[in-house]
Amino acid sequence: MKRNHIIRGAILTCLASIAIVQACNNLDPQPLDKVTTTTFYKTPADFDGAIFSSYSSIQDLWGTSTETLNERGEFWGITLATTDDVTINGKASNQGDLNKARDLDNLFFRASDVPFAAAYTQIYEGILRANLVIEASNNPNQLTAEQKTRVVAEAKFLRGFFHFLALQMWGTPPLVTEVKKDINNLASPNATKDQLYAAILKDFQDAYAGLPASWDASNLGRASKWTARAFEGKVNVWKKDWKAAITAFEDVRKNGTYKLYNGNTNKIDNYEDAFDFLKENGSESIFEVQYGGPFSDDNLWVFDDTHSEAFKASQGTGRVWYWNASGDAGAPGGGLGWYVPTQNLVDEFEPGDPRLEAAIYKAGDLYYNKGEGTTPFSSAWSSTGYGIRKYFGKRNSVAAAYAPNGQAGFNNERYFRYAEMLLLYAEALIEDGRTTEGLAIINNEVRARVGLGATKIADARKALRHEKRVEMAFEPHRWFDITRWGIGAEVFGSKWNDRYNVFPFPLSEISRSNGLLKQNDGY
Repeated sequence: MKRNHIIRGAILTCLASIAIVQACNNLDPQPLDKVTTTTFYKTPADFDGAIFSSYSSIQDLWGTSTETLNERGEFWGITLATTDDVTINGKASNQGDLNKARDLDNLFFRASDVPFAAAYTQIYEGILRANLVIEASNNPNQLTAEQKTRVVAEAKFLRGFFHFLALQMWGTPPLVTEVKKDINNLASPNATKDQLYAAILKDFQDAYAGLPASWDASNLGRASKWTARAFEGKVNVWKKDWKAAITAFEDVRKNGTYKLYNGNTNKIDNYEDAFDFLKENGSESIFEVQYGGPFSDDNLWVFDDTHSEAFKASQGTGRVWYWNASGDAGAPGGGLGWYVPTQNLVDEFEPGDPRLEAAIYKAGDLYYNKGEGTTPFSSAWSSTGYGIRKYFGKRNSVAAAYAPNGQAGFNNERYFRYAEMLLLYAEALIEDGRTTEGLAIINNEVRARVGLGATKIADARKALRHEKRVEMAFEPHRWFDITRWGIGAEVFGSKWNDRYNVFPFPLSEISRSNGLLKQNDGY
């Protein structure tokens, strides 16, 4: 307010006297209601806010918005509907253009489809935001040397995260490591896989070197050095550099703080602990997508920060709205019920595996509708007879986990769990010829914590792939496993085409680049 009076006075003086017109040229023309990259990045709090905006782009992958591309939680379609674990419920409400998800379920991919454009937008938005932080750290600011190291390391973690996801989705996406400012030169070409792997691994390695080993309670959920090291190992699994992956995973196992939940007499509790709303950011979580709440009116349609009501960016997740049983089919709570487990997935679980009960509703199971558990699950609610229970069930029936209107949930997305890291470690050992050691990880750690004995699958690779599927059901990994293992034809039969190993680049991005970005073969 005081500055406004000073500027008004200066302007009046300039208008009153031509003699001091030169002094008017010294006025700061910066609008008082806006900030720029030059004026914003000054204090540690400024840099934290900018870092959080890049994290927010991860939330946006599941966002729902009616103002941008008309997104409807598209990342669930991309990572669930495409797989053999999930199909689209034939009894679900068609609200919100269910046909986009149906097309993904049928492996019908087009360059003009909203899901791919939405994911591409959020990924490269996140990369831009990380690059802005890295660039601004070199400008005059109030960061100490230690704070600058941490800020840059966290931004590089996020940049590596987004580039890795882009590589998983498109194979040869652009590699963007600077903030482009020339309006006539904003497009980026495809990068090679070698270029991408080198840059992604370098970012995770720099993040490992510069991030703290842990954060205090007020900063839970931020990436630590062990988050970065675990991601480095995961990237090396995709690269098939088994020895490098083993080295990274063994560092995390020896020196990190992660461990499986494994202290319950009832073994199903060991598994359900990992998805418990009251145990977010727990010992098994390497990286979680954070959801807060409740805020404002908990409006489902402004979950992402590409909407004009951007202040709700960290509000919650629409998982409860899209996953809960179909209200149109008679289920209480009025969920859309789009995604339902397949019979093929149910059959993958071996007898006595408690993860089946923890992950999937079957007819007669007590159904928990955002806190209420008074109605048996009905097979009539689902075209397969099953519903998704992971993240829900009795364990997550606490009222605080949901918005009062029932559309928003506040349970974090467990994006990278220690159980997955163990299975990736086991895979690297098996592929490196250390089969006995790899099977020991599967049998003595992942299976033992849910009360199962040694696997009866003789082929070690098949044993690993079975375990990965049942352990990680409904988490965003199955599609990327299918494509990197090259088992699309085995899983989908005649529906499969090898072009599906990568998604089509959005047609809008190819057009914007004037053809600099090349489309993937077959699209």
